[in-house]
Amino acid sequence: MKLALRSVLVFFFFSCFTIQAQEALSDIEKYPVFESCEGQSGQALAACFNNTLQSYFFENFNAPEVVAAENYTGTMVSLLEVTATGEFKVLYTEAAYQELKDEVKRVFESLPEIEPATYNGKPTYVQFQFRVDLPIGSSPVTSAVNTTDETLTAASDVVQDQYKNEYEEIKSFPYQNEEYTSQLNIPLSHQNYALFDSAMNQVGINNHTAQKPFVYAEVNKYYDFEAANQQLLKKKSSWLGRKWWNEHMGIVKGEDYWFTIDPGVDLQVGRGDGVDTYNNTRLVYFQGGLGKKLNFFAAVFESQGRFAGYFNRYAESLRPDGGNPAIIPGRNIAEPFRTDSYDYPVAEGYLSYAPSKHFNVQLGHGKNFIGDGYRSLLLSDNSSPYPYLRLNTTFWKLKYTNTWMSLRDVRSEVTLDGSFRTKYMANHYLSINVTKRLNIGLFEAVMWENDNDRGFDLNYLNPVIFYRAIEFTTGSRGGNAIIGLSGKYKFSDQINAYSQVVIDEFSSGDVFGGDQSWKNKLGFQLGAKYYNAFGVKNLYLQAEYNQVRPYTYSHNSIVLNYGHQNQPMAHLWGANFREGILIARYFNGRWFGSAKLTFGERGFDFNTAEDSFYYGGDIYRDEADRPFDTGIEIGQGNTTSVFIGEFQGGYLINPATNLKVYASLLFRDFTPNVDTATEFASSSTWFNLGIRTDLFNWYFDF
Repeated sequence: MKLALRSVLVFFFFSCFTIQAQEALSDIEKYPVFESCEGQSGQALAACFNNTLQSYFFENFNAPEVVAAENYTGTMVSLLEVTATGEFKVLYTEAAYQELKDEVKRVFESLPEIEPATYNGKPTYVQFQFRVDLPIGSSPVTSAVNTTDETLTAASDVVQDQYKNEYEEIKSFPYQNEEYTSQLNIPLSHQNYALFDSAMNQVGINNHTAQKPFVYAEVNKYYDFEAANQQLLKKKSSWLGRKWWNEHMGIVKGEDYWFTIDPGVDLQVGRGDGVDTYNNTRLVYFQGGLGKKLNFFAAVFESQGRFAGYFNRYAESLRPDGGNPAIIPGRNIAEPFRTDSYDYPVAEGYLSYAPSKHFNVQLGHGKNFIGDGYRSLLLSDNSSPYPYLRLNTTFWKLKYTNTWMSLRDVRSEVTLDGSFRTKYMANHYLSINVTKRLNIGLFEAVMWENDNDRGFDLNYLNPVIFYRAIEFTTGSRGGNAIIGLSGKYKFSDQINAYSQVVIDEFSSGDVFGGDQSWKNKLGFQLGAKYYNAFGVKNLYLQAEYNQVRPYTYSHNSIVLNYGHQNQPMAHLWGANFREGILIARYFNGRWFGSAKLTFGERGFDFNTAEDSFYYGGDIYRDEADRPFDTGIEIGQGNTTSVFIGEFQGGYLINPATNLKVYASLLFRDFTPNVDTATEFASSSTWFNLGIRTDLFNWYFDF
C-alpha cells in the first residue's frame, strides 16, 4: 500500500510538472545541464532537465505515512535552486507535515552537482517554484524565476491562501477520560484513595504506595478508573443532566491536546460549640495535557468561613506576623471577614512531565505525603501548600523520590523588614520491594535557612547523596537533618500492616543510655488495613498507633524546625504525644460513609509566669527552654487527654469532578490536667451539612 501510494504521488507530480523557462526567465540563455543531457539545447535541454529530475525524484522519494494515514488535503509549495556552482538547494517548503518537508529536502539535496545555468556566457543561479495540491488531482503550477524576492512573495501569497481557513479547519475529538491515563496527580483525599487502596496492595504486584500523591497512570494499571466510572454513570441525554451527574463542565480535545475546566464549591453550614458555622468556597480548576508526556493542573480557591470554637482558637494560635488574625490549618493565611469570620484565598497548581516510563518530574505549588497510614511521621499534607520540585524514578523493584521545597516561617520573631523568613527543605525517599509481600522505605530530609545569603544551596540538588554528609561540608549548625525508616507487609490481599520510625538528631548514647535524655528524639507508627472486611465488599477498616517523643522536629535554632507557616510538616499534633486511631469506610455505588475515632495523650506547655518551660510538644519553641535534660517522658508538661469522633455520610454527585453532598458529625473532648489561658477543658459537638468538590484533605482532629 505504501509503495502504491508513493508511485501514484510521484507519477502525478511529475507527469504534470512543467517548467516555463524562457517566458519567465528571459535572462537565462541556457538551462542547467545534467550529465545525461549534454549536447542538447533550447526546449530539448529543458525537457531533458525535467525528465532527469523526475526520474531521480521518482527513484528516491518515499511518501510519509502520515499523508495517507490522515487523508490529508492541502497544498505544498517548494522553492528549489540550482546554484551558480551547480548544487541543488531547497530554499523553502511549505507543507502541512514536517515529515513531508524533510523528505522533499532530503531528495533534492541528494542530487549530484550539474553544469549550472548561464547568462551572457557566465554561470548563474536559477530558482524553480512549484505548487502541488495533495492528494494529487490536478497539475501543479510550476515556474522558474531568478529573483528571490519575487519567489518568496509568490510563495507567501500561496501560504496565506492555504491557511486562510486554518481556524475553521481545527478539529475536535470526543473526550475519552484522558486524565485516567495521564500524569496528573490524583487529588490527595483519604476518602478517594480508599477506593483503590485494595487494588494497589495485592500480594505479588511490584508497585509502591508510600509516595503520594499518585499519578493516574501508575494507579490505572491496577484499578480501572474507566470501568469504575462507567458503573457510576447515570443515563442522561440533556446537556445539563450530563454535566451535573457525569461529566466535566468544559471539555476541549484536539489531535494531540486536551483540557477540562470545572467550577467547584466547598459549601458548609452547621453548628458547633454553640455558634453557627459555615464555609463558603468557590473554586475553579483547570487540567489537561499536551501530547502524552506533559500534563498540567491549576486550581484557585476563594473562601470565607467561621468554624467551631476549638478550630477557630487553633487557627488563631497560628496567626502570622503582620496583623492577620489566623492561618486556616492546611489552607492559608486568613484576613478578617466581617466581625467573626475569615477570608482565606488558596492557589495550587503544577506541571507534570514524564520523559520516559521510568521518570516523572513535577514543578508546582501544593502538598506531598509519604507513608501508608492516615498520619505520616515523615511528611504529611496537613500544612499549607508550598512550592516544590519532585522527581520520581521507578525501575526494577525500586521507586526513588526526591522533593525540594521552599517554606516560610511567618512568626514575628523571625520576620525581617515585613517579609516572612524563607527556609528550604529537601528529602529523599527510597522504596524497595524486598519480596512480593515486604516493602521497606528509607527516608532522609534536611531543613536549612537562608543564612549568609545562602539561598537554595545547590549541594542539596544532588539526588543520591546523604544529606548528613552535606551538612558537614556546609556547616552542620546551619541545617536540621531527619532520617526515617518505613515498612509494609502484605499478609494477604485483604490484610496488610505498615510502620514508620522517625529519628531526629540521633545519638546512640542518649537513645540507649536509659536516662530518657531530651536528645532521644524518636517517633514510630504501627498500623494495619483490612479490605472487604468480614466478607463485606467495599468495607475498609484501619487501625493506627502513633507516638512521638518530646522535642522531636524542633531545633535549637529558632527557624530550623520541621514546619511551614506555623504548622508541622509531619504529624498534625507536633510532638510529645501518643495517639490511637480507628477508621471504617464503606462504599456502595455513589453512596459512602466513614467513621473515625481518635484517642490520644498530649503534653502541652503551661505558659504561665510560674512555669514558662518548653516541654517538647510545640515544635516552634527553642529547645534551650527545656526544664531538664533527662527523665523526659511522653505527655510531660500539661498532660491532656483527647478523644475525637468523626462520622460522615454522603452521596457522590459527579464522579468526574468529585462533587459530593454530605452530612458530618464531630465530637471532641479535650481534658488537660491544668486549665490555662490556651489549653482548657472543653467538649465540642459540631454538625455540618455540605456540598464540596473533594480535591484535598480537611483535618479537624487536633
